[in-house]
Amino acid sequence: MDTLDRSLSATVTAGSRPAADREALLERYESIFETVSPPFAFVDLEALEANAAAMRAQAAGVPIRVASKSIRSIPVLRRVLAIEGFRGVLAFTLPEALTLAERGFDDIVVAYPTVDRSALGRLVALATKRPDAAPTLMFDAEAHLDMVEATIGSGPAQVPVCLDVDAGLWLGRGRFARIGPKRSPVHFPAQARALAADAEGRPGTRLAGVMAYEGQIAGVGDRIPGRPLRSRVIRIVQRASERELRRRLPAVISAVRQVAEPRFVNGGGTGSLARTAAAGLVTELSAGSGLYAPHLFDTYRSLDLTPAAFFVLPITRRPGPGVATALGGGYVASGPAGADRLPQPYLPDGLRLDREEGAGEVQTPLVGTPTRTLRIGDRVYMRHAKAAELCERFASLYLVAGDRIVDEVFTYRGEGLTFL
Repeated sequence: MDTLDRSLSATVTAGSRPAADREALLERYESIFETVSPPFAFVDLEALEANAAAMRAQAAGVPIRVASKSIRSIPVLRRVLAIEGFRGVLAFTLPEALTLAERGFDDIVVAYPTVDRSALGRLVALATKRPDAAPTLMFDAEAHLDMVEATIGSGPAQVPVCLDVDAGLWLGRGRFARIGPKRSPVHFPAQARALAADAEGRPGTRLAGVMAYEGQIAGVGDRIPGRPLRSRVIRIVQRASERELRRRLPAVISAVRQVAEPRFVNGGGTGSLARTAAAGLVTELSAGSGLYAPHLFDTYRSLDLTPAAFFVLPITRRPGPGVATALGGGYVASGPAGADRLPQPYLPDGLRLDREEGAGEVQTPLVGTPTRTLRIGDRVYMRHAKAAELCERFASLYLVAGDRIVDEVFTYRGEGLTFL
């Protein structure tokens, strides 16, 4: 078995549950979807609610702002926000945030800076007419504030903004290496104070919040199947980063509060809810992926989540003994290209991707013991590597609970919404 095959097999078996559980789950889903023709996608509401409960427990009373990029369905987003402990939306683009505001959502923060002048114009119009409904913009440079100010002109609008602070770990005083997402250049307290003062000093903006996303902790699994040394190194780096943040972030927040009083301090992610909450530095957390529990999150020691989002493919070919070919399936997740970004065959238990073809644009050959009994027309149940990127492939999601389909709802794609 070569390196890729081992990696694919490890990806498939990461976080695997007992075979008996998989058999019962397959029987349940096959009964529910007996009359539904694949391909299709669905969310198991019981699993989603169990994941929400697990995330709330880790948050220990700190409210969780829902990352909409991990949901990408307005009806599902409403369901999540109706769950106790979840409050507010972390949108991924300004056009998305404005659409959500138009649909009645409030307390929206845009997680990434925008340079969309048309959307900024819509935001300014909204801030003029309904100031409390205006989404909060992320910024980490004067240029971001300049764009807002240029859009407002001499108008009366005031746009809320959030300062994005670098939560990465720097090795060596001379920035020898940077570990973590390449996001904000604002690392030191003096930088944060200067930009906060700039935002507060302009008539068109007010500082509403501070955000520090520690992606090297929240977004990196620390239990890599078959890689004990790498897993240990990841844990060492994450602990070092956590210690550094607990020293630096209070100084950054204190510096900001010398010139402004932000309404919220946001941090965390699905993979670091408990650690970020325990540090006591934030007023709210952000998370979303854990609700669907994609398979990348099987590699976190701190998480015990239940797969909740699936896509289902039909078997359309039997090209030879030990191989069953499904229609479509090449839904590869974003991030560094590798086997862990491929979808995971989940049901029937024991399937794996063919090492020569992987997950294909129009067909996905599957191998493993279950192929002996799979017939043309049978269904296979797959998990995406990440959360709602799956929704960019399907117009709707079936919602299931118990032994039935309780609803079919649009994804963003199904509503013709393509934000990114």
